[in-house]
Amino acid sequence: MSQTLAFDVYGTLIDTSGVVQELTDLMGDLAPRFSQRWREKQLEYSFRRGLMQAYQDFSVCTEEALVYVCRELSVPLSEQQMKQLLASYRKLPAFPDAHQALPQLQALGHKMYAFSNGLALDVETLLLHAGVDHYFMDIISADEIRTFKPDPAIYHHFMKRSETPAKHCWLISGNPFDLLGAAAVGFRTAWIRRNPALPFDPWGVEPDLTSSSLTELEHAAGLHQ
Repeated sequence: MSQTLAFDVYGTLIDTSGVVQELTDLMGDLAPRFSQRWREKQLEYSFRRGLMQAYQDFSVCTEEALVYVCRELSVPLSEQQMKQLLASYRKLPAFPDAHQALPQLQALGHKMYAFSNGLALDVETLLLHAGVDHYFMDIISADEIRTFKPDPAIYHHFMKRSETPAKHCWLISGNPFDLLGAAAVGFRTAWIRRNPALPFDPWGVEPDLTSSSLTELEHAAGLHQ
């Protein structure tokens, strides 16, 4: 029986560190730290807005995080430079393994969706630029219900939109917070462990699968037909 695969986008399919080269041109050796902090604050702001029920879309969280990190690290970017960086964030590259894994999983007959906190149009632009848009049946965005992962409502929204019960849904993500949120409502979960130095959150719940690469999913128990 085919499964419904919900692919997280940022940090799973799309490499958010892909902006480092452009940052390097602006700030030299500070670029990797700046990129990491930008991503951390982007997620933090989405969590805080979700808890506060003070929704602004993910692009706003991204822009506010950029402004914050410029101030935190004393990087005086001009308004034009910040606009260019935000534009680049909509054209990040896919991880190399996505180009190999997605057609393999599609050939197995799984129903595949891009599932993201990002605006559907931004996600569509990202996937199109990365050359992986055609593997997905649809894009399901948290913006549709105006909150953010890991709010349980988002995973229930995915089930409704995909017309799939939780027991046949897999969340595939590089982000432990996302996997824990999905597991809490009954999804099966696959952790793409992009950074081998980082442990999974010690909450007493482990992913059903852990892999260093998307390409290993083709032969994973429960996904290989």
